[in-house]
Amino acid sequence: MLKYFPESELIINPDGSIFHLHLRPEQLADKVILVGDPGRVTLVASHFETIECNIESREFKTVTGLYKGKRITVLSTGIGCDNIDIVMNELDALANIDFHTRHEHPTHRTLEIVRIGTCGGLQPNTPIGTFILSEKSIGFDGLLNFYAGRDTICDSTLEAAFKSHVEWPLSMGNPYAVSADSELSTRIAGTTEEMVRGITIACGGFFGPQGRELRIPLAFPSLNEKIGTFQHAGLCITNFEMESSALAGLSLLLGHKATTVCMVIANRLAKEANANYKKSIENLITLVLERI
Repeated sequence: MLKYFPESELIINPDGSIFHLHLRPEQLADKVILVGDPGRVTLVASHFETIECNIESREFKTVTGLYKGKRITVLSTGIGCDNIDIVMNELDALANIDFHTRHEHPTHRTLEIVRIGTCGGLQPNTPIGTFILSEKSIGFDGLLNFYAGRDTICDSTLEAAFKSHVEWPLSMGNPYAVSADSELSTRIAGTTEEMVRGITIACGGFFGPQGRELRIPLAFPSLNEKIGTFQHAGLCITNFEMESSALAGLSLLLGHKATTVCMVIANRLAKEANANYKKSIENLITLVLERI
C-alpha cells in the first residue's frame, strides 16, 4: 500500500504548487543547485541558455532552465538548517508524491543536489577565497535528531570522537555527524588542488554558535580552539557554515544525492574577512554548473 499524505501534512496551494516553495512538480529538474541568497539565484541563472520558470515566494526564489543541455533548478533557501528542513522535504514531495492522489509514487525519483555557499575557514590552509567541499558535516542544530533513521545514516564514531575531544557539554544538545554523497562529492571536487575536502561544522546561528562574541559572553569560550585541533580519519574541521549537515542528513534519509561546496569569506584563525566576495564566487558557480 502506497503511503497517503493528508492535507495537514502535505499542504498544496490552490494552483497545485507546494506550500512554501510555490513550485509545481513539473517545474523541478533532477539536478538542483541550492544557494542561500535569492540574489545568487539570478547570478547562477544568468548562465542558463533558456529559462523555463522564475518563481519567488518569501526567501525562496527558484529558476529552472537549461545549461549546456542540462536541465537545472537553482533555488534559494535563506539561512539555516531550519530552512533546509522546509526545502528538502518540499523538494522530495515534488519528486516523489503524486499531488493529485496524495499518494507516494511507486518509483523513487532521485535528485542530485549541490549547495553553493560561503563559510568561515578554520585552518591555515583555508584562507579567504578557498573552495571547501564538506565531505562530512557535524550539525550543532539538532535537526536530524527529530527524524527516525538518524542513527542508521550518521557516523557514530565521528560523533563520539568529536564530543570527547571538545568535552561537549550535555546542555548544548547532541551534535550529529553525517557524510555527503561520495560520488557527487568526488565529481564536484575534481582535483585536490581545486578544493579542500574536510569536516564542516553546521551551526545553529552566526554569532554565539560560531564563537563570535559581541555584547553577550560565550557559554563555551574555548570551543573554537578545541575544534581547530580536532582530527578524525585523516580529516580536520575546515570550516563553519549553517546548512550542510541538514542537507546531507535529510538527503540520505530521503534517498537523494547531495553535497555542499563553499567559498571562504572569513578566516577565523587569521581574523580576516572579505565582505566584497560576490564577484569571486562566480568561479565556484561556473565549476558546479559544469560538473553537476
